[in-house]
Amino acid sequence: MADSTDTHIEEMPELSDGDEDDDDEQWMEEERQTVTCLFCHKLLDSVSATLQHCTAEHQLSLVNVIKKHRLDDYGYIKMINFIRSTKCAPSSLMELSEGPLPWNKEDFLRPVLQDDPLLQTDLEELCEKDDMSPSPRTQPSDELLCRAQAAEARAKRSEEALTRAMEDLHKLKLLAQGLVLNAETSKSSNLGAVAELREDEDEAYFSSYGHYGIHEEMLKDTVRTESYRDFMYSNPEVFRDKVVLDVGCGTGILSMFAARAGAKKVIAVDQSEIIYQAMDIVRSNQLENVITLIKGRIEDIKLPVEKVDIIVSEWMGYFLLFESMLDSVLYARDLYLADGGSVYPDLCNISLAAVGDAEKHQSRIGFWDDVYGFNMACMKSAVVPEAVVEVVNAETLISEPAVIQMLDCNTVCLSELEFTADFSLKMTKTTEWTAIVGYFDIFFDKGCSNKVIFSTGPQVPKTHWKQTVFLLEKPMAVKAGEELQGRINVRKNKKDPRSLFVTFDLPDKKQTYSLQ
Repeated sequence: MADSTDTHIEEMPELSDGDEDDDDEQWMEEERQTVTCLFCHKLLDSVSATLQHCTAEHQLSLVNVIKKHRLDDYGYIKMINFIRSTKCAPSSLMELSEGPLPWNKEDFLRPVLQDDPLLQTDLEELCEKDDMSPSPRTQPSDELLCRAQAAEARAKRSEEALTRAMEDLHKLKLLAQGLVLNAETSKSSNLGAVAELREDEDEAYFSSYGHYGIHEEMLKDTVRTESYRDFMYSNPEVFRDKVVLDVGCGTGILSMFAARAGAKKVIAVDQSEIIYQAMDIVRSNQLENVITLIKGRIEDIKLPVEKVDIIVSEWMGYFLLFESMLDSVLYARDLYLADGGSVYPDLCNISLAAVGDAEKHQSRIGFWDDVYGFNMACMKSAVVPEAVVEVVNAETLISEPAVIQMLDCNTVCLSELEFTADFSLKMTKTTEWTAIVGYFDIFFDKGCSNKVIFSTGPQVPKTHWKQTVFLLEKPMAVKAGEELQGRINVRKNKKDPRSLFVTFDLPDKKQTYSLQ
């Protein structure tokens, strides 16, 4: 797996990460915002002032509504636009039951007010601020102390933001020096200087793919490798005389399959050091006249062609979306794929199933109750949220599988890679439910006379992806035939976009897991 590129010398170096800076700026700029109340024509000077006004004057806490109905970002946006467009009374929102919400329509994603500050607010931050805000009964001296502490925190964040700004300025100066020193060299060498200058946050990720062991493991994964081979060799009409792009080519195995399947030109891109071995491999197999290898991220380089007919990539990570390499494939698709072309694999899905493995649960979670005679149960709160990647014994499955997400790589948008979905697990055994297992299936389907499918589930031969296990803190008694309802939310970790947060909302329990 790998990544890629952009090719304009004018491109600015990547400056400090936006998440923390944005939070600091939003905190400081909030005092300069003008916000129209949702229920009257009063203008307030900040989002927090608007929330306080709604609570005091209209007897409605928006944060309570958000928490009551467990709204995500999209649900919150729809609610704000619903209130503004329908001019509903606060009392009507307070009386809403747990049933379908009146704003649960795509039409309410369209802003009613342009640049509405309420729509630009981070939902988690909004709820956290509300939890920390002083109550009406707070004594004046306590309120002054809270304000002083908040001001001190803002000052500290401002200092940190200034430090990052100075670092960014230094990067810009280095960029300018590089442009002057290389003014008489070719554009490609300039691009190399700029790329070398940039501090790439993905360095550790690409470095891991420079080690040979991981490529050996993937090549020896016969389910994975033979599925790609069989798809290409059994559908030569798809590849004949076509231009193919291999995103994250690694050792070049997919590129060579494509060349042997009849592609007239294959462009293989990878950022890791393995690209140099791939060059030797391609030459050793006399395919250098067909395959062109380029080192770099697909987002940072320029391909030697304007368009390609096919994009192939083995981008899948644990639980399908871990590592976020699909982001790069979609970037390449939107920039380089010709009309009528296709990304392969083209379809994929994510499934869940319930697991009943008391022995495994005891060894991982129950273990902490008595460790050499000491109670270490407090460790459970740290151990449970860590998703485990391992091979699950198919005999421990206690429910039918449930597909929670289907992706079409030819049409899916980046925003759809973070999602919330309801699911139902129909139990097949009367036992104790100890975990949820997640896995994915891959389909080579579009335009293929011989379709190829492979799965990473527990019921089939294992792959190097294994399965992803989410352990419950406490086992739950279940009966055969009953259906347990749940909701899953999958989102990227803002501090490390290649890792995932997975939240399960189950009967009487909500738990967030990290996959990193």
